[in-house]
Amino acid sequence: MSDDTLLTRIERLLAEGLQTEWAHRAYTSDAVDEACRRLQALAADDLEGKLAVAGFTLEPFVDAADEDGIEQSCATCMYFERHRGFCALPQLMLPVRAQWSCILWRI
Repeated sequence: MSDDTLLTRIERLLAEGLQTEWAHRAYTSDAVDEACRRLQALAADDLEGKLAVAGFTLEPFVDAADEDGIEQSCATCMYFERHRGFCALPQLMLPVRAQWSCILWRI
């Protein structure tokens, strides 16, 4: 499946209300490790499972408790390959849009 086709499918799933774990942010090493373990346990083609566990959203996440109000979007994540529009986190490896977000966001 091409990246464009996969991107369209992901966007459709999220727009149609796929329930994701977006509220459980992975701010600690333990939380990141747990999310990555859960992602690795999924079948390689389990797109809905990956999106759910990674807590994808169609909009950037801004933590109300963060005094700096940093916008957590794919565009500002260290795993985002800007030229390709791609998440290079080994457990995900998915095309993404710059304004999306997931719980594994890192700067």
